[in-house]
Amino acid sequence: MQIIYLDEIGSTQIYLKELLKRKNPPIAVVANRQTDGIGSRENSWIGGDGNLFLSFALSVDDLSEEIPLQSLSIYFAYLMKEILANYGSKLFLKWPNDFYIEERKIGGVITNIVGKNVVCGVGINLVSAPDYGAILDVKVDKMLIVETFLSSVDKKMTWKQVFSNYQLEFYKNKNF
Repeated sequence: MQIIYLDEIGSTQIYLKELLKRKNPPIAVVANRQTDGIGSRENSWIGGDGNLFLSFALSVDDLSEEIPLQSLSIYFAYLMKEILANYGSKLFLKWPNDFYIEERKIGGVITNIVGKNVVCGVGINLVSAPDYGAILDVKVDKMLIVETFLSSVDKKMTWKQVFSNYQLEFYKNKNF
C-alpha cells in the first residue's frame, strides 16, 4: 500500500477522497497535524501535533465478501485495538467504533463507501487530547502503529474471528 505522509492537512479523509479521483487504491494518508478532521455524526476530529491521523482506501473488491459493509468500522477498529493491546495498552472498543481507556475517549474509526472504494479514517490521541478525552496509555511510535495496522489490514482477518473476539469484550460497554 502506498503511504503518503503530510505535515499538516485539513482532513486526511477529504484529501484521500480527492486523491482517489486520480489514483487507484490501496493508498493511505498520514498527517502529523489535522485542522478540519471528520468524526462520526458530523463531529470534527481535530488534534495537535503528533497524534495519529490516518485515512486509507481499499477497493471493495479487495475485501473479504464475508465482512458486512455496514460493519467495516467495527472490523478496522478491532484490528487497531488489537495492535495497540499488543503494545500493552488497556484500551477497549466502545460500540461501535470508538477507542476508550476507562471512561475517556482516545480515538475512533469512521468508514465510508466512496464509489467502489472503502475509505477509512483512524484518529488516536497519542500525545494530546481535549479536556473530555485522554491519550493512549502506552508510548508507541506513530509510524510503527501505521505500518503494523496496514499490514494487519492486508492479512484479511476473518469477520467471524474479529466479531467473536469483539463479543467477548462487549461487556466493557455497560458503563455507557
